Amino acid sequence: MKHSRRSFLQGAAAAAAGLAAGALPHALHAQGSASQSLRIGVIGSGRVGGTVGELWVKAGHQVMFSSLDLEHDKALAARVGAGARAGAPKQAAAFGEVLLVSVPYSALPQLGRDLRDSLKGKIVLDTCNPIPGRDGDMALEARAKGTGVASPRFLPGARLVRAFNSVGHTSLQSEAHRSGERVAIPLAADDAVALQTAARLVRDAGFEPVAVGPLARAKEFDPGAPVFGRALTAAELRRGLGIKP
Repeated sequence: MKHSRRSFLQGAAAAAAGLAAGALPHALHAQGSASQSLRIGVIGSGRVGGTVGELWVKAGHQVMFSSLDLEHDKALAARVGAGARAGAPKQAAAFGEVLLVSVPYSALPQLGRDLRDSLKGKIVLDTCNPIPGRDGDMALEARAKGTGVASPRFLPGARLVRAFNSVGHTSLQSEAHRSGERVAIPLAADDAVALQTAARLVRDAGFEPVAVGPLARAKEFDPGAPVFGRALTAAELRRGLGIKP
């Protein structure tokens, strides 16, 4: 009994160390191979949200697209086909087991208030980047703190993962499922299960997940960081972030 407890504690410590160092735990690979379909609510079905959501539908997931333009979302869902549907943001938030939020950064505070009940306890992939010229002073504060520290305040109760924010939508469209080494998507999260789920969804979309560490490290792939805006392989991304393979 003592030996089993000691082994468990040592294993947990090793897993935590691996996450902090940016290594993907073995559980991520098991999660990534899961075949069951997920219900995903996309809140903000523009260039990034629409692109990633379409990739997930093609991978067999059920996706509800939403934005401030329901007619756009209906047209997008009709074009994507079976597995896609459209609704209001509140409907998408209630529909999704997992949510992807891709809106202007200045919209996050109100979005968090509007969707408070649906966000609690859900895995939320946050793609939103603070742009001072568009989002004002709050963007400057978020850049200084890092989005991994700033965003949870606006989305209370969510199991947040920073994801799909550092690769442009044109690369997301053109490089998904490419042959050879895939384009890497950096991830940061404090919740291990949320990280596993995000890693699976990155793979399903046709990219390679790279766990950078806890949310505090998301600043390393925020706008202005050396790796931001570049379609890098996993090896290139790890080198750029100083993460050992």
